[in-house]
Amino acid sequence: MDIERIRLRIRAGEYAISFTHTEKLRERMIEAADLEEAVFNGSIIEAYPDDPRGPSCLILGFSRFRKPLHVVCGNLEEEELLIVTAYEPDPEEWEKDWKTRKGGS
Repeated sequence: MDIERIRLRIRAGEYAISFTHTEKLRERMIEAADLEEAVFNGSIIEAYPDDPRGPSCLILGFSRFRKPLHVVCGNLEEEELLIVTAYEPDPEEWEKDWKTRKGGS
């Protein structure tokens, strides 16, 4: 997956949020505008080319309110991107750069 292609899909509105995670995003108070902003200013920090559900990646970006967000994206179809989930990284699991998992894994 390529960050520029992901951004193009987001700008064009060619994305869907995983049905199983829409409620979690509401609980986490993450809005579509926050996801979009995080993708626009973010970068891919982990790639999962062999994900059984299809290639996906983890993006680190920042919301409209400068909160760090991790956004997991995958291909839904040739023409559409799937936002699998999004969350604020847990400082217990991530280094201060929000890119490196603690414990090196």
